[in-house]
Amino acid sequence: MEPIKQLYKDSFYKYLAQTSDKPLAIEVGGAEGIYFYDTNKKKYLDLIAGISVCNMGHSHPVILKAVKEQLDKYMHVMVYGELIQQPQVELAEKVCSLLPASLNSVFFVNSGSEAVEGALKLAKRYTGRTGLIHFHNAYHGSSHGAMSMMGNETYKNVFQPLLPDTKAIRFGAEEDLLQITDKTAAIMVEFIQGEAGVRIAPEEYWQKLKQRCEEMKTLLIADEIQTGVGRTGKLFAFEHYNITPDILLLGKAFGGGMPLGAFIADKKVMNVLTRNPVLGHITTFGGHPVCCAAGLAHLKLIIENEMWKNAAAMGEKLEEILWKIPYVQEIRRKGLMIAVDFYDAQTNFTMLHSFLEKGLFSDWFLWCDTAMRIAPPLILEEKNLMEIELAINM
Repeated sequence: MEPIKQLYKDSFYKYLAQTSDKPLAIEVGGAEGIYFYDTNKKKYLDLIAGISVCNMGHSHPVILKAVKEQLDKYMHVMVYGELIQQPQVELAEKVCSLLPASLNSVFFVNSGSEAVEGALKLAKRYTGRTGLIHFHNAYHGSSHGAMSMMGNETYKNVFQPLLPDTKAIRFGAEEDLLQITDKTAAIMVEFIQGEAGVRIAPEEYWQKLKQRCEEMKTLLIADEIQTGVGRTGKLFAFEHYNITPDILLLGKAFGGGMPLGAFIADKKVMNVLTRNPVLGHITTFGGHPVCCAAGLAHLKLIIENEMWKNAAAMGEKLEEILWKIPYVQEIRRKGLMIAVDFYDAQTNFTMLHSFLEKGLFSDWFLWCDTAMRIAPPLILEEKNLMEIELAINM
């Protein structure tokens, strides 16, 4: 095969800050549907969707149309919260219509990490408390506040000091729930732990967690940044467990491929950010009208096509195929959120390299480098399954 033509490789390393010393450095030439292409037109079947972002695939024409129409009207006009902007209002109204009645007020931000930051401030301001609880192996973002709620001490220790009065408890351990007290402002949870390698707690655990929060008047913050918008076989992961969080966090897929996040709560809770002090939380670009237009178009597509049902059905079929990968020891899955665990990091990275050579683009997990991440666009079809199986058997 002719070597891939790299037009910007040297400048990539020279001018862009690097996140690791070994980036994949594939130069992207285009993306459409479930595939993206390098500049030599080699096709990759995208098995991670930008880390659970592109749930309707790449370059969906309906989303592109919405973006272009908004571009023709206006882009940034004023910081978030001062002017009435149609895309913001329509997206907020739409997402609230899909949520329990107590989740009725949306604060738009630019990313999942920013949603975490806003939610932490909101919880402390509303409760008047300072205590914050998170879980071992949790991941909520890389900004200082979000990192304070991270459950990997080795990863975050070099950035200390972080937020005070935070505590980690064991995921799924009922006895640890007693550490939620009347001094705890909030506990932040992933109903399905992402970077831990798709870890799932028993259903009854969540009922006991919610009960303890209610007893202690502690806010339950649900991080649905990875799991939301259909990924797990429900529109939101909390629907699997029949409980309603006090604050809901969205990001990643929420923007339909554009940068967008949100924290959502009851109006009586959210309103504390408007006074003492005024502008208790502000953002310049949060709820950017072009991003909201893309997010609304994306969310409508998810709803109209009930894509969470396809995630559940395709996830089950895809799991059967993934068991055919050599040396697989365990597969953990909810919908199209999947971890393929080899119990050995070297084996995992060998398989990832093999997948890449075969045109299958996958990844690993920050806190579980023994497992391969599988989270393709929710538009996955039978023909794609056949393509994946054929590549695995090569």
